[in-house]
Amino acid sequence: MRIRQVVTDAFGQPDEADLVDALRADVRAWIPELSIVATDGDGLVVGFALLTRCRVGAEPALALAPCAVVGDLQNTGVGTAVTAAALDAARSRVTEGADENLVVVLGHPEFYPRFGFRRASEAGITASFEVPDDALMYLALDPDRSIPSGVIEYPPAFGV
Repeated sequence: MRIRQVVTDAFGQPDEADLVDALRADVRAWIPELSIVATDGDGLVVGFALLTRCRVGAEPALALAPCAVVGDLQNTGVGTAVTAAALDAARSRVTEGADENLVVVLGHPEFYPRFGFRRASEAGITASFEVPDDALMYLALDPDRSIPSGVIEYPPAFGV
């Protein structure tokens, strides 16, 4: 299974897969090493997590979206593994000097806190559109470094 198929299967329609294609084409947003897949024993892609560049308050940051797992493997640990791998890869980049210490995600408030995500409103981070307070979250990859606050500016592919 390819990434597009996994994302379409997970979301039940192609909008998020179209987003991945558009982000891949955006050289300012795309970071190849932060496009992470999980494969099964046959080498087929069964999970996917993507981090791309965004800005928060005019400062560099990363957006985690989308994360997807094929339907029959949801709730089996694949999503946790692929998300953890993406965040580990982002942490490695910070250690090597990357500017993006902040990750933002709009997602399930029951899933992302296990990785250390907290409500974005606690850090003064907001979206430019209406979103439930508990669904917009942030994570500092290196908690000893500062993070920006302000409005999230997503890449154009997000359409917001």
